[in-house]
Amino acid sequence: MSSERSGGSVQLAGFLRQFLMFGIVGGSGTIVNLFVSFLSKKIAGWTAGISEHDVFLNLLGTEYNLRWFNVFLAIAFLVANTWNYQLNRMWTFRGYTQRSWWRGYVPFLCTGIGAFIVSQIVATLLMNPTSPIALPTEIFDDSTGLRTKFYWATAISILVAMPVNFVVNKLWVFRGPKVVVVDEKEPVALGEPSR
Repeated sequence: MSSERSGGSVQLAGFLRQFLMFGIVGGSGTIVNLFVSFLSKKIAGWTAGISEHDVFLNLLGTEYNLRWFNVFLAIAFLVANTWNYQLNRMWTFRGYTQRSWWRGYVPFLCTGIGAFIVSQIVATLLMNPTSPIALPTEIFDDSTGLRTKFYWATAISILVAMPVNFVVNKLWVFRGPKVVVVDEKEPVALGEPSR
């Protein structure tokens, strides 16, 4: 029984170590994501006078719209997702059997899209002034970088989506090879009857 406990402790320690490494990679990806979000917002503002609050696309003639902040988040997601995949492949899950880059990236991207949808929902709820969890305009009035609602909504939405992203990646994208357990039997010498 104690060997089962120690085996479970080793597995838990390995899982926590990987989660920490995944978190470090995710932290670097968060920096990449925030930087690309910031850069997208600034370039759109400088070149076309576009604000993150402006409507990008109306949703099927309804009162709901996709806004430019959704576009900036999508661009940042694609860049950060590629960044995270490569770092996780090289570091967090390096001992696992590797697929080709594209065959591994596609499920990673699909998993990331699931997390991206969660982060889009959270960011939209934080950005929408009528949402019950909207970031308060009195504090986040867009007057300075640290008071820009879009930056805080982006960071919070990434943090909310990270644990789900890790679990799905560990179980699907970077899963270890399947182990087949074979019954153990003593070898039989030639001429002896089998037991």
